[in-house]
Amino acid sequence: MAQLVTRLEDQLLADVDILVRDGVAATRSDAVRLGLQTLVERHHRQQIGRAIVDAYRRHPQREDELSGLDDSTRALVEDEPW
Repeated sequence: MAQLVTRLEDQLLADVDILVRDGVAATRSDAVRLGLQTLVERHHRQQIGRAIVDAYRRHPQREDELSGLDDSTRALVEDEPW
């Protein structure tokens, strides 16, 4: 496993220590790992979102694909037991 060394502002380190104290992360290293995982996942989701939007811009849905959508959605909601 690789090791990453970084410098943090005092306040950020204090905030990380609070996360550890409150049980959000087991250790400082765990907090950094969780933060990096969250950042990487968010970036991947944004890339996927942009790809989906780009695809719809290149190939927009046609009216015939959208017809009846409202009726179908309404029927699904009406079937719910609430």
